[in-house]
Parts: sequence; structure tokens; C-alpha cells
Amino acid sequence: MLQGCEQACALLRVDAVTREFGGVRALDGVSLSVAPGELVCVIGPNGCGKTTLFNVITAQLRPTRGSVVLDGRPLAGLRPDRIARLGVARKFQVPSVFEDLTVAENLGVARFGTPAAALPDLDEVLGDVHLSSHATALAGSLSHGARQWLEIGMLLAQAPRLMLLDEPTAGMTGPETVATVDLIRRLRARSGAACVVVEHDMRFVEALGARVVVMLAGRVVADGSFAEVRQLSEVRDAYLGTRG
Repeated sequence: MLQGCEQACALLRVDAVTREFGGVRALDGVSLSVAPGELVCVIGPNGCGKTTLFNVITAQLRPTRGSVVLDGRPLAGLRPDRIARLGVARKFQVPSVFEDLTVAENLGVARFGTPAAALPDLDEVLGDVHLSSHATALAGSLSHGARQWLEIGMLLAQAPRLMLLDEPTAGMTGPETVATVDLIRRLRARSGAACVVVEHDMRFVEALGARVVVMLAGRVVADGSFAEVRQLSEVRDAYLGTRG
């Protein structure tokens, strides 16, 4: 049984999900539960199935076997846009922003279709993602790190229940990565949204202080605190190296 919340209290429950591409099994019986408001990091080497897992959760891909349930509701058969309207917001590996729109306009576009009563204040969102002074700047003029923050802000503007962040610090400078740790912590505390982060930067994962789920070859092989999972020989050998 995986650590973390029990199935009865889970916001997100992934049950024995397998995804095959021809003869390749990208996900092999993956089970994962995420409680409301919980912060989880998913780590593992390239090709272990992390992004495929996100694709299955958001219905970009259908599982070959198994199920995905959001707050007691099976997601099988729902379109990606319907899952988004249920409160699942996803950030991709490469920042997906509208370069010819301003930062504020990007946030406004992200809000479309969200009930007005649930929407956070845009000025607060701009402040949360360190972009208050760039509200009228074109998104295409931002640095790579600032684009990453803008996309996180676009998720926050949707008042999500669950945020899926795929490598949110990729391409960031050291100071930007440190600032992103604080940003994700504050966003989670303010919004109350659960957050699942896929990341390769182990310093970032350690600093975030989240529950860590380790994937290897399409399977979950460890689930616990960073200190716990780093002690496992198969985890050190495959991904974490030999840090003491």
C-alpha cells in the first residue's frame, strides 16, 4: 500500500494504471493517491513514465488498464477540457504562453470558463508569481524563468483544485529555482489546491519538503519523504546518485 492519504480521503486516485504503446509498457500498474491540498513530487529518470502519467490523468492518453478518479468521480471517457473544468490545471515542460499578449492578458485568457465566484484577484496572482511589474509587458519579452512563473500564474488564475507541474524549474537560474520553491509553497497555502510536481532537480525537490514518489521503468518503487527515499539503494543507483 502506498504511503500518503487513504483512498477514502483522496482528491486524486490513480489505481493500477497501465499504458502500453505497442509492445512498450510506459506505465506498469501505477497507483497513486493525493489528498486535498497535498504537495507531492514525482521523480525518476527520463523515460520512466512521469509525463505519461500526467497525460493519462488529464486524458491526453487513455489508460490501457486501470482507472483515474477525481474526488470520487471516474475520469474515463471525459475530454481533456472537461477534466480541466473539474479543476485540474496542468503546466507542461515547455512554457505554453501567448507571446503576443501581455502578462495580464495571458492570465485573463486562462480564467475563461471558470465561474466568476471562484476566480482569484489578478493583482494577487501577479504578485504571487513575481510579475506585478510586468503586467503590461508582452509575454514573449519575458525571460525563460519568468515565462515559467507566468504559466504557473495562469494555472492559479483558474482556481484549480489540483495543479500538475511538469518540470517547473527547467531552464531556470539558481536564484529563480530557489524563488520557485517559495512560490509553490505560498500558492499551495493560499489556494488550498493539491499539487503534483514532476522534477529532475534534486536540490529543488529536497528544498520543497514534499512527499516524494519515485518511478522507475513505469512503476512506483518508493513513496515517502525525501530523506526516506534517498536511503533506498535502487533509488540512489538509478537516480539520486550516492549522496550521503
